[in-house]
Amino acid sequence: MRYVLPAVVFAILVGFFWVGLKLNPSEVPSPLIGKPAPAFELPELTDTSVVVSNETLKGRPALLNVWATWCAGCRVEHELLLQIAAQGEVPVYGLNYRDERNLALNWLEQLGNPYTAVAYDPDGIVSIDWGVYGAPETFLIDPDGIVVYKHVAPLTVKDWTEEFLPRIRAMRGGGK
Repeated sequence: MRYVLPAVVFAILVGFFWVGLKLNPSEVPSPLIGKPAPAFELPELTDTSVVVSNETLKGRPALLNVWATWCAGCRVEHELLLQIAAQGEVPVYGLNYRDERNLALNWLEQLGNPYTAVAYDPDGIVSIDWGVYGAPETFLIDPDGIVVYKHVAPLTVKDWTEEFLPRIRAMRGGGK
């Protein structure tokens, strides 16, 4: 009996580990899916007299991309975000997460700015409301301001074509 309990606990831990190995870390469930985007109002990064809010995201499908200059994955996905913005399928909004304003402005000047507007969240308070674990994370918002999809990790062409575009086109009734 002395060895049975540790053996059972060990077997349970091995089972959790085995299941965990098969999970995709970029598929983090979000309690926001199917719910209105969290209410927020933040200054725009490039013009602090302008306010970016959850209302800004309404009226058409929109992406909200959480990024920061200190985020290596954000640099990886940046070129794809420029391409997505150029395609014009959907406006891309940024949420600059726990960053220094001057560094973020320099980043956009050097790498290009794919964003229609960038909400500046230096303390990460709004990001907490969005359930952000880190950067990059990208949310798809429908025209009514409902969160439809969340992607954690740098976006890839595969993610864009298989996860985002079909949802965007479905919101438009299958057309472009």
